[in-house]
Amino acid sequence: MIINLAELLQYRFFTNALLAATLTSIACGIIGTYIVSRRIVFISGGITHASFGGIGIGYYYGFSPILGAALFAVLSALGIEMISKRSGVREDSLIGILWSFGMATGIIFIFMSPGYAPDLMGYLFGNIMTVSDGILIVMAILSTIIVLFFIIFYKPILFIAFDQEYAKTHNYPVLLMNSVLITLVALTIVMSIKVAGIILVLSLLTLPQTTANTFSKDFRTIMIWSVIFAFTGSFTGLLISFEMNIPSGASIIFSLILIFLVFKVLYWAITRMRVIKQLKKNKL
Repeated sequence: MIINLAELLQYRFFTNALLAATLTSIACGIIGTYIVSRRIVFISGGITHASFGGIGIGYYYGFSPILGAALFAVLSALGIEMISKRSGVREDSLIGILWSFGMATGIIFIFMSPGYAPDLMGYLFGNIMTVSDGILIVMAILSTIIVLFFIIFYKPILFIAFDQEYAKTHNYPVLLMNSVLITLVALTIVMSIKVAGIILVLSLLTLPQTTANTFSKDFRTIMIWSVIFAFTGSFTGLLISFEMNIPSGASIIFSLILIFLVFKVLYWAITRMRVIKQLKKNKL
């Protein structure tokens, strides 16, 4: 495996894929922890599928589908935050509407586009092997912004994630912070589309965090371990994808699920052993 890896690192597409996996792991590990802690996984799913509308419009009008996806995702994210609070429409209903609207818009514009959309499957299911230098630069900038933002505003983010009423009583700008955070969520989702695809990207934002949450309840610790698990799953999935010639997005998510199951079994076994030891000690 070491020789194979050394050979693979000589190829530009593989080093780009490895860098993309690293940057995506950092962004998704941090943002995913916020998503899971605030319990807005369903909102993130709505943003993910709504972004497909931007991909379709990008294809039709001839500009970058990723740019279109970013615009659609950010507008959908801010729309969910604002409209649900200022109208009588329930948040879950609004998410469902935007989810359906985005997918329908994307499908319509793609079918209206002349010719064939060659990268469509890559956007739906991910293809980390096709990450370009330009996308890597965008990933690096976004990951840096996310890291700095969470370091500088760690305490208000922590309060907002777990208790927004408490944050308001301490005069934190909850509305502004929510808008910035949901925008970062949307951009992270779009950034991760090339890695896991629209269909599977939500798993990249929840599986590492759920695995870390198995043995820790601390927000900072979960963030750090989520980054580690996300990279481990992405790197393993990348190698499996290359060796077996299967879609990279699916192999990455499959690797993350295996990591989750291994840690769940280990945690269960350790907990059971502790209980048995405690029972034996009590009998003595």
